[in-house]
Amino acid sequence: MARVRYFAAAEEMAGVAEETRAERTLGDLRHALAAERPGLGGILPRCAVLVAGARTDDDATLADDTLVDVLPPFAGG
Repeated sequence: MARVRYFAAAEEMAGVAEETRAERTLGDLRHALAAERPGLGGILPRCAVLVAGARTDDDATLADDTLVDVLPPFAGG
């Protein structure tokens, strides 16, 4: 199962800081998260989602030891 970490507003919308997920592709993960947590689904398209530390497309495979980070857009300067 992939380990998913949420940061800042993504954590607030997910209701957890971290969880493990069984989805096998990034696209499947995005779809499942949006369906299960509508608040997170609302910001997820604007989030940077890193798989093993890098941006990738939705057909990226998530292995059992994959780390996925969900980072919302940050404001400030």
